[in-house]
Amino acid sequence: MKKSELHIQSKSLPELPGVYQFYDDEKIIYIGKAKNLKKRVSSYFTKNHDSKKTRLLVKSIRKIEKIIVDTEMDALLLENNLIKKYQPKYNILLKDDKSYPWICIVKEPIPDIFYTRKVEKRRGEYYGPFTNVYSARFLIKLIKDIYPFLNHELNHLIKKETEESIKAKFSENIKSIRNLIKGHFRKSIDELKGKMKLFSKNLKYEKAQEIKEKLDILYNYQAKSTIVNSKISDIDVFAMVSDESYAYINYLQISYGAVIRSFTLEVKKKLEETDKEILRLSVIELKQRFQSQSKEVIVPFKLNLPKPLKINVPKAGDKKKLIELSERNAKFYRIDKLKQIKIIDPEAHGNRIMEQVKKDLQLKEKPIQIECFDNSNLMGTNPVASCVVFKNGKASKKDYRHFKIQNIDGPDDFASMEQVIYRRLKRLLKENENLPNLIVVDGGKGQLSSGVKSLKKLNLENKVAIIGIAKKLEEIFKPNDSLPLYIDKKSETLKLIQQLRNEAHRFAINLHRDRRSKDALKSGIDGLKGVGPILKDKLLDKYKSFKRLKDADQEDLIQFLGKSRGRSIFNQLRN
Repeated sequence: MKKSELHIQSKSLPELPGVYQFYDDEKIIYIGKAKNLKKRVSSYFTKNHDSKKTRLLVKSIRKIEKIIVDTEMDALLLENNLIKKYQPKYNILLKDDKSYPWICIVKEPIPDIFYTRKVEKRRGEYYGPFTNVYSARFLIKLIKDIYPFLNHELNHLIKKETEESIKAKFSENIKSIRNLIKGHFRKSIDELKGKMKLFSKNLKYEKAQEIKEKLDILYNYQAKSTIVNSKISDIDVFAMVSDESYAYINYLQISYGAVIRSFTLEVKKKLEETDKEILRLSVIELKQRFQSQSKEVIVPFKLNLPKPLKINVPKAGDKKKLIELSERNAKFYRIDKLKQIKIIDPEAHGNRIMEQVKKDLQLKEKPIQIECFDNSNLMGTNPVASCVVFKNGKASKKDYRHFKIQNIDGPDDFASMEQVIYRRLKRLLKENENLPNLIVVDGGKGQLSSGVKSLKKLNLENKVAIIGIAKKLEEIFKPNDSLPLYIDKKSETLKLIQQLRNEAHRFAINLHRDRRSKDALKSGIDGLKGVGPILKDKLLDKYKSFKRLKDADQEDLIQFLGKSRGRSIFNQLRN
């Protein structure tokens, strides 16, 4: 179907909530939801899309299908289910390759309780899923410590009581157990407190002590898990961090101030989805996956989620702390993932960072090769400059270069920077070597302008990108832009630029020190009698600095130079 025909088809869609499906010649390639199907689908064929991926999607569409629903919430739920079912090419990928553990209470008069990864609803009641086996095991142990299940207490009951009375006792316990599994341990605490008071009142102190021991177990559990005000209950918390390719959404389920569930969802981006779009879909997905009935949802920014969900964007207080906690969990999850990628696939790690640098610095291409320049001198003496080279985000030390500043009087950083960049690029052009994609100069506007002059002389102004980094505020300057570019202090882009700058500075300083030492050695040797050019070179090679030559003992000099000459030079150095 032609684009014009698809546009006409989109115009005929109803202005109702629903889900739309885009097909290529064979299968579904994209699924989306809309409050107004007509407006949303038409936008694909009337707008000029900035995203290359979106333009490819529109170009691939051959057929449109729709499903009309009653409400926007129904559309959200249906969209989520269809994406999971068909996994279209251009939809975000919600990773879920795990089989999560569940807690099962067996449907028997006197039930057992255990964890399993296999759900057979006819067998019993299932609660979960839990994010890990440890959580499920810990909760079962907690329950069995408080309520009797197939232990000596039960055996005692079988001997003393009728089957009906036993069923009644377990029926009462099951209600409390359900609350514990759901994280409502406050109800169990209140129930046990009531029983303890009753036993004490009736002078049944041994029974009261048994209840107290169970309460201590619950109090200990509560103390370990409560992180905010215990009045905050039955809420879901969501936070996210994202980069160019992935988003990481952390989910915290809160009950009576305690985190009873934590899970981070990894989302693979396929188009230029906004954080709001990704988080909205993820909220629905995670609430469904973990069967959450909480009506209040805490999120970092406003989301268009229909009723009955109550959306809360806290600015301060305990709920704000929960958002921050959730965000930290998402960040650490991302860091762990990136560390794994760095180990398993270093090339992919480098490509990802280069994509981020390209985006943050607004470059035309990925800066596969970055070169950073720095000057070093002492009151204009021994001026040198360094060039460090990073390829795909890693230092390429074999490509490092140093320069002696030529024909510049006094400390002139601007002229020095212009000279070394010009010499470096001219040499690369002459030898037909790869030019850098990005040049970083250590300094602000002045040093940057000097670098730009060199690019203009070589007609490389539009071929090689260049930026300057000022030390004080870590401001990034770009040519023809009076205002600095501020990058997130924690971003990988700024960290890479800082690493380049620091490495160039270290290399330049070391080079400058070497030159000063050699100059000092030369001047010191020049004052020695009986030292000609050949001997001078020998001393320079061996001692490197005048201080080391002066500190040399007589025996060392005699061994190196011979008895007569060694003694002569030793005596001159001491006098």
